[in-house]
Amino acid sequence: MRPERLLRRIRAGDVSNLRFEDVLNLSMKLGFELTRRSGSHHILRHPDLSEALNLQDAAGQAKPYQVRQFRDLVLRYNLQIGNKT
Repeated sequence: MRPERLLRRIRAGDVSNLRFEDVLNLSMKLGFELTRRSGSHHILRHPDLSEALNLQDAAGQAKPYQVRQFRDLVLRYNLQIGNKT
């Protein structure tokens, strides 16, 4: 799924049935960097934010509760593709 479309979908609150790779790629386009990977856990940090983002690959899908946490960060800091905060 295109990152712009996925971002609109997440902002609208649609957080289920999303491919893990799509969510991971979107997070990186929003400025997050993969800092650590332990098993299925991917820990990402944004250089301008104090909070870390945890994403898990669950059989190719992103876990909805983690996408909701990601959505909260996107909305709270008004993250946009190509912009830092």
